[in-house]
Amino acid sequence: MPNSIMYQEDYFVVLAPDQTEQFVTLPELKDILKKLLLEMQTRLPQDLQNLATVELQIDRLINTVCDLDCYEQGVWQWYVVRLQKNEAAH
Repeated sequence: MPNSIMYQEDYFVVLAPDQTEQFVTLPELKDILKKLLLEMQTRLPQDLQNLATVELQIDRLINTVCDLDCYEQGVWQWYVVRLQKNEAAH
């Protein structure tokens, strides 16, 4: 039986243009995407245009893709990472 940790999406690495990688939690990723989406509501990707709220747009992005072209701000990417403490180090 697969380990349940394989299905957890607690942490993400965010790759933003001209910035170092950031490790964030799911709520932090949602905050980042919300700020980006609020700035581009008039130029949303086609698959987000029919969604009524920013929260639905965020959920669609997280569940279906791993990048967002923010035009002048460049392409932002995010990927699930699993952070597990190395028990052998103790």
